[in-house]
Amino acid sequence: MRELITDFHFIRPAVLLLIPVVIAIWWLWQRRSDPLRGWRKQIDPDLLKALLVGRESSLRGPAQWVLVVWLVSVVAIAGPTWRLEPSPFADDATPLMILLKSDVSMDTPDPAPSRLERAHLKIADLAEARKGQALGLIAYSGSAHLVLPPTRDTAVVAEMAAEISPEIMPVRGDRLDLALLEAARVLTRGEAGGSILVVADLVDSDPEALSSARKEFPFPVQFLQIQAPDAPRDNSLRDAAKVLRAGVEMLSVDDGDINVIVRRASSAPVAQSGDRSDRWEESGYWLLPLLGLILLASFRREKNELSTGEVSA
Repeated sequence: MRELITDFHFIRPAVLLLIPVVIAIWWLWQRRSDPLRGWRKQIDPDLLKALLVGRESSLRGPAQWVLVVWLVSVVAIAGPTWRLEPSPFADDATPLMILLKSDVSMDTPDPAPSRLERAHLKIADLAEARKGQALGLIAYSGSAHLVLPPTRDTAVVAEMAAEISPEIMPVRGDRLDLALLEAARVLTRGEAGGSILVVADLVDSDPEALSSARKEFPFPVQFLQIQAPDAPRDNSLRDAAKVLRAGVEMLSVDDGDINVIVRRASSAPVAQSGDRSDRWEESGYWLLPLLGLILLASFRREKNELSTGEVSA
């Protein structure tokens, strides 16, 4: 449900511009096909309405259902989606690059242990959950540094992550944009596609720099926000996620957050030559049963109304 809310969008949003066109065409068709069009010009509207009690709805009802069918069809063609296409190589999960923030803010007790220690523990859980599946690590603060390229030895990734702290970082700050570009460089060089996970408490990077970096790579991004469940929420990370079109998972005391991250990473697309966009799964076909039910309901209603009209006559 959370993925549906966070990732929902349309593959072909321009198609939605047809909605006012469809409504206009329906309205014109309704006016031209009105069987009472001639009578409306000669009989007082109130008198005509009284003469048509029980019948006018039967004349307009089917036309209203036609409009509903047209509108639902436009939405279906626009391609509603909320999840990426799964990898065609089901047994060969795509790499996941972890971007671990290592600035001084991560040393904050939230309460004890510190945010960075919580991040180390979660990375260890993630390494266990993705055992045998490629996992890489980048540490960043005011600069970004590749710690490990994607490797199937995920235990080594967890061990290396545990050694990262603000003290070993050469520059303080928050240059998430540099870390994203470095992760994209590594994933592109590996030619196996993949996705990116940012493990951070907050984001203090320039939004324009993040937006510019996002245009440079096609890989999906997600966040794991490292804050205690009862800590005051910082919206900077969610704002950055909007810029990067990324999902956000809150830190949990159980493995719920890790399970969601692993599931999203498992659906990361495999890179193809010349492919510069995320491949989202087409979900418009889910509206086809709805169209069938609408058509069935309209036919049933039309039949009932016609039968009522015959009895009244």
